[in-house]
Amino acid sequence: MTEAILLVGGKGTRLRPLTVHTPKPMVRAAGVPFLTHQLARAKAAGVDHIVLATSYLAEVFEPYFGDGSALGLHLEYVTEEEPLGTGGAIRNVASRLHSGPDDPVLVFNGDILTGLDIGALVRTHGTTGADVSLHLTKVTDPRAYGLVPTDGTGRVLAFLEKPQTPEEIVTDQINAGAYVFRRSVIDTIPAGRPVSVERETFPELLATGAHLQGMVDSTYWLDLGTPAAFVRGSADLVLGRAPSPAIPGRCGDRLVLPTARVAPDAKLAGGTVVGEGAFVAQGARVFGSTILPGAVIEPGAVITDSLVGTRARVGTRTVLTDTVIGDGAVIGADNELRSGARIWCDAHIPPAALRFSSDT
Repeated sequence: MTEAILLVGGKGTRLRPLTVHTPKPMVRAAGVPFLTHQLARAKAAGVDHIVLATSYLAEVFEPYFGDGSALGLHLEYVTEEEPLGTGGAIRNVASRLHSGPDDPVLVFNGDILTGLDIGALVRTHGTTGADVSLHLTKVTDPRAYGLVPTDGTGRVLAFLEKPQTPEEIVTDQINAGAYVFRRSVIDTIPAGRPVSVERETFPELLATGAHLQGMVDSTYWLDLGTPAAFVRGSADLVLGRAPSPAIPGRCGDRLVLPTARVAPDAKLAGGTVVGEGAFVAQGARVFGSTILPGAVIEPGAVITDSLVGTRARVGTRTVLTDTVIGDGAVIGADNELRSGARIWCDAHIPPAALRFSSDT
């Protein structure tokens, strides 16, 4: 296998304000755009040609990654004029593939952090003679996902929408967002209109007798669709819980990028990342959080499981817990934000304006 399609066209609305100025795959996780980790893992698995299916803020990708040669890859970019869904996006880039009709093509979503053994998925595809092979993972609570039951050989039996009752939960296996397609199957997807592989392509293939094979891989898997999940994923990369060849430094309790400055008595832990040009002042404590490039954390601030956007500023003694601060926002001193708070880009919050506890 040498080719892959990477679906990076989504708007990332659940991640706002992180995605106001930046497409979701380009938001930094463990010091680099998240897409870098996916490209590096594909390269490590033997992929050398990747077509990026772009849409939202499509102009951002190519200036950063170019032709992919710096990563040892050949990258191409195809932009959707109108959103086409997962299946439509795959079909829209088919003309850029070089594979023969029976060759495997890897397809993966741009918002999944996973330890999937890509080579094992490709081998499963080849040994079973499948038309499409799917990475499946087991989850404790599958109610928020589409279920994919399989038989004793791993052959897919059905695609079930999000279950509404306990009786509908017939399996804990879900679609984990990575596939291997037989090249000729991609050409059967309707062109020029929105298509969902989950709701249309896969069920129709099953109905016509196609062979869809599931491979359960229960290594690390995380959907980075929410701010809390994105922050957690970045921390897990730094801590070494999630694998990536693209981390710009050693795995450990913290990752401080070049040109970042951290006061000697500031405390960083839990997989915290401090981006280029950022500053963490004396007495500040940052746990399990991402501080993006150019941000400033003032003295005595306490930040936990949060993300502070590019060039944002967090005031003296301010406390953030499970909070996202948008790019360029300024949070004055002595504020207290928690429980999923989102501060929009360039917003200004005066000192001691928001609290969840008394000021004494």
